[in-house]
Amino acid sequence: MSPWTIMMGLVLLLTPVICWAFTLHAPETRTKLNKIGQVIHEQRYYLHALGYLIIIRWKGFTDDLNEPIKIVTGHWTGLVHGLEGNLVLWVQDAFASPTLTAVLNFHYLFIYLFLIYVTTVFYGYVGERDLTDKVTMNYLLIYALAVPYYLFFNVEVTSSWIPGMEPLLYHDGLYSTFYINNDPLDNAVPSLHIAIPFGIILLNILHVRDQGIRMKDWTHRGYHRFVVYNTIVFAFTILYLGIHWIIDIPLGMLIGGMGALFIHYLQPRLRNDHGGWFQGVDRQKIMRHVLVEGTVVVLMAAAFAGVNMHQADTVDERVSYRLGPGDSTHEIIQRFGYGEEVIVTVTNLDDQTPVHMALRIAESSEPAMERGYLNWDTLAQAGSGEVITLEPGATINLTVDQPKVWWILVFHVDEGAASETVELRVLNDYGYVPMWQAILLSLPSLWMTGFVLHRIARARTHGRHWLESIPSHRWEEA
Repeated sequence: MSPWTIMMGLVLLLTPVICWAFTLHAPETRTKLNKIGQVIHEQRYYLHALGYLIIIRWKGFTDDLNEPIKIVTGHWTGLVHGLEGNLVLWVQDAFASPTLTAVLNFHYLFIYLFLIYVTTVFYGYVGERDLTDKVTMNYLLIYALAVPYYLFFNVEVTSSWIPGMEPLLYHDGLYSTFYINNDPLDNAVPSLHIAIPFGIILLNILHVRDQGIRMKDWTHRGYHRFVVYNTIVFAFTILYLGIHWIIDIPLGMLIGGMGALFIHYLQPRLRNDHGGWFQGVDRQKIMRHVLVEGTVVVLMAAAFAGVNMHQADTVDERVSYRLGPGDSTHEIIQRFGYGEEVIVTVTNLDDQTPVHMALRIAESSEPAMERGYLNWDTLAQAGSGEVITLEPGATINLTVDQPKVWWILVFHVDEGAASETVELRVLNDYGYVPMWQAILLSLPSLWMTGFVLHRIARARTHGRHWLESIPSHRWEEA
């Protein structure tokens, strides 16, 4: 079965189970089946479904920009590795188990996506209108917050950088093509597997605070714990499977916290609970927002520009991958259109050890991917195309010109290699660098950051608690 089939099966099977199990103690909160259509219409929950469609398109557009601009933006994996070293390798080695790998692979993909979806459904089902709004916005806006960091602060996954670290998530026949088509493998910082569920946790806490009760007295505390426990599992999973760095966890929490606060401040105004959308808005207030939040946007944009210029100036010093003896990894060449091509330049930066390379259509590589390990001998024989040996210090240019398919360029170092760490530089020239699109797509994140910081500062200035969700024009009345 394909991952999409499994996901749809989970939705159909587990959604009623979750809604039933977490309302056993409070059946009065359930929405009657014959009232569901009415509730969806009255509360405008159809807009929530539209929000999910928007984020799917937004993610696809971001991923389309990600690979072409990397020739300029590079990545910062070396900096992160310099801070952490090989700590995540210890996590993987200490707990390595085929069974654990299979369970966590399933949890990483399917339970994560299911949790995002079912949380919206659950809160809608139990009549928590505000939380239904907020957790839907949580997925959309936290991804929007992460966009500039993904585009301009690329960090490769741990299994691409630490010799001996196995890509347990990516090298599995069931998942390999799905991830190649949907995950560019360099969106390590921040971790949305932490940011999005952590945002849900904070929204629950802020909601309970607004209600004036303690979490242990909240009717839906059981579902809250369910999200917390799964988030803890996600934190271990992303380290074990060879995906994220340790620093991705606190940075994910930071993005999740920023998103939760933005949503917490915005949702009451969107729902018109305190007057119309623009009540309390005047020229002076608009100018103040533009000045303060615009300044934050400009400062953050300048920082990203500086980062970008540094990467462009140091392209000849760039290292893309680090492999140890017996290691294999792969570079993704994303799908492109008719009449287009990608020029791939690979340099073996080692002075002793040759590197073997094989360019394959992604789907043809599936037989070589099993339980987190790539069988190089099987892959070398799979599909069409030769195996190239790149000698120490050598550079090769490859032209990929078959459109509308996803390609992978697989690298392999022999088990008996003389070098403990072999470094490669890989530059993909797609023929264009969509920098302006990337900048425009990043602006919402910069503004949201400025808005939250400005809101916190205004609350402190007016003697209000920064966690209050009441719109500022009501502060003097409340």
